[in-house]
Amino acid sequence: MHSRFKPPFNLLPLVMAFCLILASCRSPRLGQELINVTVISGGNSQQVAIQAGSTVGQALEAVGLKVGNLDKSEPPVYTVLSEGLEIHVTKVREAFITEEVLIPFEQQIARNESLPEGETRLVQPGVNGKQELTYRILYEDDQEISRSTVKIVTLQDALPEIMMVGVRSVFAPLVIPGKLVYLAGGNAWLMEGTTANRRPLITSGDLDGRIFSVSPNGKWLLYSQKSSKSPDVEINTLKVISLSRANASPFSLGVNNVVHSAIWTPSSANVAYTTVEPRSTAPGWQANNDIYKVVIGNGWAGTPQRVLEANSGGIYGWWGMELHYSPEGILSYARADEIGLVDQQDGELRPLFEITPFQTHSDWAWVPGMAWGADSQTLYVITHAPPPNLVNPEESPFFDLTASSISNKATMRLIQQTGMFAYPSVSALRPSGKEKSYQVAFLQAIFPEQSETSRYRLVVMDRDGSNQRIIFPASDAPGLEPQTPIWAPDPIEGQSGDFLAIAYQGNLWLVDSGTGQAFQVTGDGLITKVDWK
Repeated sequence: MHSRFKPPFNLLPLVMAFCLILASCRSPRLGQELINVTVISGGNSQQVAIQAGSTVGQALEAVGLKVGNLDKSEPPVYTVLSEGLEIHVTKVREAFITEEVLIPFEQQIARNESLPEGETRLVQPGVNGKQELTYRILYEDDQEISRSTVKIVTLQDALPEIMMVGVRSVFAPLVIPGKLVYLAGGNAWLMEGTTANRRPLITSGDLDGRIFSVSPNGKWLLYSQKSSKSPDVEINTLKVISLSRANASPFSLGVNNVVHSAIWTPSSANVAYTTVEPRSTAPGWQANNDIYKVVIGNGWAGTPQRVLEANSGGIYGWWGMELHYSPEGILSYARADEIGLVDQQDGELRPLFEITPFQTHSDWAWVPGMAWGADSQTLYVITHAPPPNLVNPEESPFFDLTASSISNKATMRLIQQTGMFAYPSVSALRPSGKEKSYQVAFLQAIFPEQSETSRYRLVVMDRDGSNQRIIFPASDAPGLEPQTPIWAPDPIEGQSGDFLAIAYQGNLWLVDSGTGQAFQVTGDGLITKVDWK
């Protein structure tokens, strides 16, 4: 007989353990603890029963409410729920809108002694500007709560309305020869006969002052006017207006981008000029170093004729060169590294002598001031003097006034340490015994070693450098800004010398070269340029 099988150990504990494991894998019993919470969003309220220990975020998922990055929850989504808790959800969104707005123009009043007292003249009509504004708007539950500007783009600048108002001049009138033309506040004015007899020539307010020259016969004013185009496309245009006819209209020469020189030939109504190409980078142009001539007629200008082809222009040629005519029609040029004559027939440059360039360490270049003697035999030039020590010659702070003879090529230093902006100027020939003579005016830097920023004083001397005398302003008064002194075309009765016209503190002054007596002519502080023929 076989005996009955007996298990080696009791299976009951194992069975009971297996049953417990199965029981733990079942869903919670209906009797497991739940809590009730309320979700409120956009005016709607929902109640939900959720397992105790859950978070606000889990409750929002349970009701199918998605929370964006900008949305707000109170309490925060990580908060553990409790019975009866209210969850407030605010839906937040942002939007961007763009709109155009007007920039109102300003009103400006310019006092001018050239107009009769109380008379007004509209110099420039006001023009509103335009801006494009981009706003960021925040909404909470579709209600706007904030608006902020995030971007501003100017589409058009506003132009101020400029009204010129005549005021009474407090200065006694002076008798003057010829025609004195001056630039004030971007407008051109003419004095003739006396300083009290003034009339406007151009009142557009947009003359840039780069070119401002009366023809030798006193019939025309040549000037440059700002272009209406962007400066990196077109800088300015050349125009001419008659000084002989009242209410004359200007006419264009068809020439633009003239920064340095546009000068009248001494014996005919021709203009010689040199051009540049506009650039968006400093200084705003690249010089062509070319030369053209154009004939001026009665209300018309001929086709420009090229005298010199565009060229590199030597050291710092990107800046450009200055042109000067002698009384006999010899054309000279000055550039940063050289002085010379222009062969107008062959279209070539004939150097006379070199100039040590001045290293400005900036985006501008120094070009020597120059003037012809009244006899067309001498050039007066501001030259760059050598340093007294081992400084780089191009960085020397010293500048001298030098005379160069055209006939024998001799060069002589007349005045030491005048400053870089001395700008010599020569009077007309005057009888002096059996000969005719002339005087030379120039500016003398008050601080020659810092002449780039120094103010200046007006000095007059004989043509050989003798008889030097400072005539304006007084030693205890502020100095002059750099400029070229302008000689009267003829002597003035009752004055020991010739008059010199000068802009001082924004006003026109006439100074007697013999006595140094100075007469203030205007008081509105607007004058920047003067010419007199």
